[in-house]
Amino acid sequence: MKTYVQRGDVLTLTPAADVAAGVGYLFGTGLFGVAIADVASGAPGAFMVEGVITIAKTSALAISVGDRLYWDATNKVVNKTATAQQCVGIAVEAAANPSATVAMKLGAFVAVAA
Repeated sequence: MKTYVQRGDVLTLTPAADVAAGVGYLFGTGLFGVAIADVASGAPGAFMVEGVITIAKTSALAISVGDRLYWDATNKVVNKTATAQQCVGIAVEAAANPSATVAMKLGAFVAVAA
């Protein structure tokens, strides 16, 4: 197919800050990826943007399967706080309070109207 570019689960992207391997980064307001290896600020690097990953979460937070997860760029963790944060995935496993990580399906999900 002439218009095919690539699979799309891993993209080469250039962050505006250093990103350690396994840590997420939000590009603009809608593209979230997890660095496959360390990526320096201003340099292109590989980011996983689709699939299921284990990612750092707010430790003092219980998460259930199906919870929407939001990116806290300051603390470099996911949580369940929708205010002023972008949804970057869905929990695919429960995570206890306290715990350091959660399994998450990457992807942006539109919030459900209240």
